[in-house]
Amino acid sequence: MKTLTELHDDIDARVSAIRLGNPDWLCRMGCDGCCHRLAQIPELTPAEWTLFRDGFASLSDEKQQEIRQNIATLSSQSPRSIVCPMLDKTAGTCLIYAYRPVACRTYGFYVERDKGLYCHDIELRVEQGELNNVVWGNHDSVNRHLDKLGDKRNLVEWFEYL
Repeated sequence: MKTLTELHDDIDARVSAIRLGNPDWLCRMGCDGCCHRLAQIPELTPAEWTLFRDGFASLSDEKQQEIRQNIATLSSQSPRSIVCPMLDKTAGTCLIYAYRPVACRTYGFYVERDKGLYCHDIELRVEQGELNNVVWGNHDSVNRHLDKLGDKRNLVEWFEYL
């Protein structure tokens, strides 16, 4: 069984290979479209939560309080209007980037069999034939590894333990 660190290393290698072959890749600092339109409240394994919690703990008390308020509103947001509570809306960046969950690490670089690539902008480039050389990561395989790391809980449920 792969550890979360090993899974991150595999993901980082795939992402690096895609970026190397496509220097104009859309996913980069400041591209936060996916963070503004989450399909659901993020779900994390226990290992992901431990890492996430470490990133959260590294933030200022003021930022932590702001995030707690954002988390509290997640349950009332409708699908497709869910904004990631870790998004710094001013900078368009993740407040805990180094500690982010696998779903965030794979977004825009991995494809899931029946769900596609998720990112509309990247899918448009694929349809236009611009990304024919990309060897996408296999999100189904990532999910199989995540399933072995324990039962997932959504972010609202995890925050009940803080």
